[in-house]
Amino acid sequence: MKKFEEKTIQTEVKFNGRIITLQVDEVELPNGKTSNREIVKHPGAVAVIAVTKDKKIILVEQYRKALERSIIEIPAGKIEVGEAPEITALRELEEETGYTTENLEYIQSFATSPGFADEIIHLYFAENINKMDSPVGLDEDEFVELLHVSLSEMEVMVKKQQIYDAKTAFAYIWLKDYWKEA
Repeated sequence: MKKFEEKTIQTEVKFNGRIITLQVDEVELPNGKTSNREIVKHPGAVAVIAVTKDKKIILVEQYRKALERSIIEIPAGKIEVGEAPEITALRELEEETGYTTENLEYIQSFATSPGFADEIIHLYFAENINKMDSPVGLDEDEFVELLHVSLSEMEVMVKKQQIYDAKTAFAYIWLKDYWKEA
């Protein structure tokens, strides 16, 4: 038995959408009582820390309806059914930025909102990326602006809360601690 495990008694799917499913699980708590848990099921996602040959970090600015504002992020996207995370990472890098790489390095995976969602993001690093001759292009419902920034400029964006999401803030911390700019 896992420490503090909550055993599922029953699951009721409340919503089954294109990206997420919302379910309510009735669970038995470690003390024998029962409770309900609202859970968002998500197929997982990837994010890419992409750095050009001249040591600029590629970021994208886009509007996030859930937050009702634009934020600046590292390139990222949802894993398609049956797609390996490293394939998704390369696809998202190409679609969102017009850059590609032959050197995609896995960094780590992490939960985004474990209190209510099972989404896991797989984070990759791509250095010395190359501009594509014929970029793939964005999805028809995606609108982004590409930014090329230094690590110090990225730090200012974090402080000003222009970078407002956890994956990009984590990327900044990783770059600051592990990446050698020179």
